[in-house]
Order: sequence, then structure tokens, then C-alpha cells
Amino acid sequence: MNTKIYKQVLFFADHLMAAAQEQDQSKFDGFYAELKRLCEENENTDKDHPVQWETLADFTDDLPLAITIYEQALLKAEAINDKDFRSSISYSIATMKIELDDKAGAIESLEKAKISCNKISDKELKAEIHDLLEELKLS
Repeated sequence: MNTKIYKQVLFFADHLMAAAQEQDQSKFDGFYAELKRLCEENENTDKDHPVQWETLADFTDDLPLAITIYEQALLKAEAINDKDFRSSISYSIATMKIELDDKAGAIESLEKAKISCNKISDKELKAEIHDLLEELKLS
């Protein structure tokens, strides 16, 4: 990933978190718009990367819209065959689908995440994927 883009995404994420903690909607909306603009400017260029889209989705309150953005991030992660991003994005999609009472969709996303996470080093994420999938299958 382009280091300059990564630093910009990190900058926006930090400022979005601060605005959310301060409950400053105006600041939050401004930084969100800037992050969205960055994503759109880089889309389908050599600077396009799933991290910027995943971050945008992380800060999207509208769950169906967030899922759409995560799905866009997932396509980009699949295009570069990044198992870490595929795992975390699929897990995020699943958690949102649970909130929307879409158990079947959540299980489908977790099954994808489980396949992707086989070769990642993040044991905590692996465990979260496994545990949530088992919980949904048993309920």
C-alpha cells in the first residue's frame, strides 16, 4: 500500500474517532467526507487499497450502506489476495448482518472469513470468527 495514502487514512481515522468521542457531528461529517473523497479519488488506480474502504465502512452509521462499502473493500482485498483484509472485512460484514437480523447472510460471511483466516497470524480474529460462527450455527 502507498505509504502516503496509509498515513492519510490513519489521519482521518484518528480524527473521526476524536470527533466521535467529542460528539462533534460537524467535525465528524467533515472528516468522513474527506475520507470518502480520498477513496473515490483513488478508486481503480494503483493507489486503491481495501484499507481505505474498510476504514470508510467502519465509520458509516447506516448499516446497509456500511455493508455495501465493506463489500467493495472485500472485492479489493480479493483482487490483491490479501487474506488478512478478507478475513476482517468478512467478519465485519457478518456482525452488521447480525444487527440487521440476517442470520443466513452472517453465516455466509463468516464461512468466507473462516476460509480466509486459515493462513493469517491474528489468532484473536481467528477465534472471534470461529466462536461467532459456532454460536450462530447453534442458535
